Amino acid sequence: MDIYGLIGYPLGHSFSVGYFNEKFQNEGIDAKYVNFEIPQIDMLEEVIASNPDLKGLNVTIPYKEKVISYLDNVSPEARTIGAVNVIRVIHKGKNVILKGYNSDVIGFTQSIEPRLEPYHKKALILGTGGASKAVNYGLKSLGLETVLVSRYERPGTIQYEKLTPDDIREYNVIVNCTPCGMYPHTNKCPNLPYEAMDSHTLLYDLIYNPDETLFMYKGRKQGATVVNGLEMLLLQAFVSWEIWHQ
Repeated sequence: MDIYGLIGYPLGHSFSVGYFNEKFQNEGIDAKYVNFEIPQIDMLEEVIASNPDLKGLNVTIPYKEKVISYLDNVSPEARTIGAVNVIRVIHKGKNVILKGYNSDVIGFTQSIEPRLEPYHKKALILGTGGASKAVNYGLKSLGLETVLVSRYERPGTIQYEKLTPDDIREYNVIVNCTPCGMYPHTNKCPNLPYEAMDSHTLLYDLIYNPDETLFMYKGRKQGATVVNGLEMLLLQAFVSWEIWHQ
């Protein structure tokens, strides 16, 4: 039986394990998808060594960047983004070769592109982790100008408390790449001047649990178009499967 899985910590909110195991059952595929909840990235080596039938992995928070140093090969796109969320595991005799890819960027761009209007020219990306790097790459490939928003003073970012209503009107695509608002902390949302949003605002939240985060709710109340991360997850799951079966 082939094994696929997800590495990250914590994994209580994992979508992939349910999606892939249902797929395997429905399509009669002799495989199993497992959550590998590892508190440190160096435990990846143990996961590989103890699962000789492992064919592929997804990577989630907080290891999308840290995992790169453990890989034998990284796709040019993932290298440019600086984050990997899909690993193809190739067995050659006693050797195991790990190849890294980024399906986040494909899933995100395919999901957001149909929702972009001609007046969507600038975007705020909330967060600076691996997912935000893929989103930044994707938005730029679609022709948008981007700015990353951080809680901390970091080069090339703006801080939440410095965002003005004028910024929100100018940067009218806002993508939340942080865990803020994810279940069970559903009463939280990024600190933004929501009152400046209107029908020209597009809010995209990578979170999919709950279906509507407080970030989305507050934007929708102002007339914004809101999207959660479920469609992106489905699209990147399709891409993961294709990568594992190249």
